[in-house]
Amino acid sequence: MAELHLPVMAAEVRQYLLTRRDGVYVDATVGDGGHAAVIASSLDENGLLIGIDWDSSALQRAEQRLAEFSTRVKLIHASYTSLEKILSDQDCPCVDGILLDLGASTLQFTEPARGFSYLADEPLDMRMDIRLPYTAADLVNNLPVRELRRLIYSYGEERWAGRIASRIERHRRTVGPVETGRELAELIKEAIPAAARRSGGHPARRTFQALRIAVNRELENIEAVLPQALRSLAPGGRLCVIAYHSLEDRIVKHFIRENSASCHCPPQGPCRCGGEAALINLTSKAVRPQAEEVEQNPRARSARLRAAARALRPRSKEGG
Repeated sequence: MAELHLPVMAAEVRQYLLTRRDGVYVDATVGDGGHAAVIASSLDENGLLIGIDWDSSALQRAEQRLAEFSTRVKLIHASYTSLEKILSDQDCPCVDGILLDLGASTLQFTEPARGFSYLADEPLDMRMDIRLPYTAADLVNNLPVRELRRLIYSYGEERWAGRIASRIERHRRTVGPVETGRELAELIKEAIPAAARRSGGHPARRTFQALRIAVNRELENIEAVLPQALRSLAPGGRLCVIAYHSLEDRIVKHFIRENSASCHCPPQGPCRCGGEAALINLTSKAVRPQAEEVEQNPRARSARLRAAARALRPRSKEGG
């Protein structure tokens, strides 16, 4: 079995997510099971963890990693955008906690032929679920240059998006399709001025992020799952979300703020302020990993965790 990656901010996830040893929890981005193992190990024989992922190879690794907890773990191959249907099918319409660890996993970048890496001579794919309709190569080779520029700028926050899109278009016109990650990375390096390439990590990082987000519709999926997660939480249940870049984190921050702005009551007690909020914000600002964790696991460096609790009972305009 391939070396498994370390779950990011595992202690913080345990702190903010878990409230009952006999509860029902959802890891909606189970990956290879790192956070799921932390959650399952904290449950007793009456607890249940539902793990969801649309990457079939990740689920296979998770099944092996979670074998010792098999009596309290149920793994499901699906997109978290179907969260409510999945929970209904499992006869669990309300749960005690939901975790979302967003973005791609380390193993998706390193697994052969997945096409996530800008260092490998692999076909440009980047699909987290091979059932998705188009690949990164489809976007790179078929989008009009204006659309390609907009995608790279919007999803990658890349200041040189126009130059990169033009360089790709010239390659398509004079040489042919861009076929591999390494080939695309070289075109990006050629497009970005030398002075700008000396800082900020690999020059292709932002463009590859943009393509991955577009292929997998990551931002749309986050916007689709958050309301479902709120509706699926039992009173007092917790929502924890780990984001890795500002586009993801902004969506999560605004969702929690919009659904908790009118109430400041503690999750352990009844609502006294008469607000209509459905969530109670548990993290006034994003929680960042400790320096020791970043040193041990560099992937954690950009992680930001936000958590909220479902109000103990629905709020109404009548209050109380």
